[in-house]
Amino acid sequence: MSTTLQTEISNHVATIRLNRPEVFNSFNREMALALQTILDDMEKNDAVRAIVLTGNGKAFCAGQDLKEVTSAEQNPGFKKILEEHYNPIIQRLRAIEKPIIAAVNGVAAGAGANIALACDVVIATEQASFIQAFSKIGLIPDSGGTFFLPRLIGFQKASALMMLGDKVSASEAEKLGMIYKVVAAEDFSEVIQNTAAQLAQMPTKALGMTKRLLNESMTNDMTAQLELEGKLQIEAAQSDDYAEGVDAFVNKRKPNFKGK
Repeated sequence: MSTTLQTEISNHVATIRLNRPEVFNSFNREMALALQTILDDMEKNDAVRAIVLTGNGKAFCAGQDLKEVTSAEQNPGFKKILEEHYNPIIQRLRAIEKPIIAAVNGVAAGAGANIALACDVVIATEQASFIQAFSKIGLIPDSGGTFFLPRLIGFQKASALMMLGDKVSASEAEKLGMIYKVVAAEDFSEVIQNTAAQLAQMPTKALGMTKRLLNESMTNDMTAQLELEGKLQIEAAQSDDYAEGVDAFVNKRKPNFKGK
């Protein structure tokens, strides 16, 4: 198993830690492929009902390890990096029908920022920041940045941040609607744990369908989206969690969802 990641599962929550703190958790090929494998494992594991993605050390993720792409021996080339590293990671983050929290513990730059923004719930410590760093070295935003960021904060603001490469503080990111919440550093771990625990106790199947609807809403027109809502609502109404939720509501008790 790769040492570039650390994974633990507790109380139906899988926590994945990017573990290259000496290079601010920047991605090399080993870590990119390992993350894909772990995400696949967590998708298949019925005991996992929520996922937390975070980083060890001072950074969440500084994006691509530039030493790898400038190494004559190790450089996989940008075609392989995009097609085999980042694009599959983004696709997995959106396709897994379980809630994924990006716990942004420090700087999130380049691909690291866009990987965070592809997650379902982004919570950042007040010390965190987000940087579309690509223009600083003559590249264009990748890892879904040009897809997600304009939809999160609007075309004009996204365009400026991508072209100018400004650093966005966690508090500003929250105000822009780029992330869900910013919390004080001393409360960060507790907030992440509580949010993940809450999501893991909710009706996982319905949350997964909600995620699927949000994905489809990116390209559907209203009629197609209404039709899909109807189809999935009928499916949700046949779930064990729906029956449990209604019974709990009628009997004024806390529901015990099983994610089925």
